[in-house]
Amino acid sequence: MDKIRPALPSDASSILDIYAPYILNTAVSFETEVPSAANFSERIIANEESWPWLVYESDGLIAGYAYASKHRERTAYQWSVESSVYISDRLQQMGIATKLYQTLFQILKYQGCRNLYAGITLPNERSIRFHEKMGFKKIADYKNIGYKFNGWHTVRWYELQLNDYTDSPAPFKKWKEIGSTERDALMKQIG
Repeated sequence: MDKIRPALPSDASSILDIYAPYILNTAVSFETEVPSAANFSERIIANEESWPWLVYESDGLIAGYAYASKHRERTAYQWSVESSVYISDRLQQMGIATKLYQTLFQILKYQGCRNLYAGITLPNERSIRFHEKMGFKKIADYKNIGYKFNGWHTVRWYELQLNDYTDSPAPFKKWKEIGSTERDALMKQIG
């Protein structure tokens, strides 16, 4: 059975199995060393204080994951976040990334997010097509911003507006501030 659920710290090894090839074999991620499972568990815990980290589970195995993270430090940025999605190499092009992002977007809307950003290391036509299909619009190229595998890489930034802009917006509702019963109901409503 397939389901989308919040990531658990115990999912770290399975998530790393998906993420490690992107670190070791591509410039998609600017990380250069695969973190330990313990380090990755800590990342999940720290991230989920404020933003959701979701996994797509298929027959008990993690097939992909998506999460939101802080865009910038200052308080005035609280309604703007970044998103990432990674899918197992053997399960690409099966709609998993779309389902993860749709769920993530609905949660972020509920939290009060206005702007969602995604950075794509170029070249990466598949990711560009996917993000544009999901409604993202190109806003900027950060030329030669990262150096990996003996070369400089440009990152293209995309933006998606999730909620209307209002005067006096309510503070961004942190993921952990949403009670477990409310989160469960939200996940069921989306899924």
